[in-house]
Amino acid sequence: MSRWRPPPEKSTALITRAGHERLKAELDELWRVRRPEVVKALAAAAAEGDRSENAEYTYRKKQLGEIDRRVRYLSKRVPALRVIDAAPSDPEAVFFGAWVELERIDSGELVRYRIVGPDETDAAAGWISIDSPLARALLKKRVDDEMEAQLPGGAARFAIVSVEYGG
Repeated sequence: MSRWRPPPEKSTALITRAGHERLKAELDELWRVRRPEVVKALAAAAAEGDRSENAEYTYRKKQLGEIDRRVRYLSKRVPALRVIDAAPSDPEAVFFGAWVELERIDSGELVRYRIVGPDETDAAAGWISIDSPLARALLKKRVDDEMEAQLPGGAARFAIVSVEYGG
């Protein structure tokens, strides 16, 4: 069996100001704090002798590889991102950065989402990626518009209750 995999779909290179600052802080913390700690622990484990049976050495090598992988990704991704921190020219329509309150037409349930970049999604906080099917269906819609989105659980119909920017 081959290890080749098709390249992943390119994600949208948009991010909020706060999300961009978080990614830069993560990169800085990984490079200046965590990596030197792990390198020091790896050197201490290597000095203990036989590396073939040294669990600490194996663990630290794996940990260093994970840190380096994330640093490489962030070093390429952060400069490529475009920060969006202004409200759109039409604040009545749904665009990047909007807080959208939706009513599920079949159940009457109210849900609230914020449309953000793929690097800052957080399901618990209600932050969904602009690349998600729901966000794609919401783009350019207005209050009282109805729309249908293909969700993992099947098709769902929503009515837009409110659209806000900021806060």
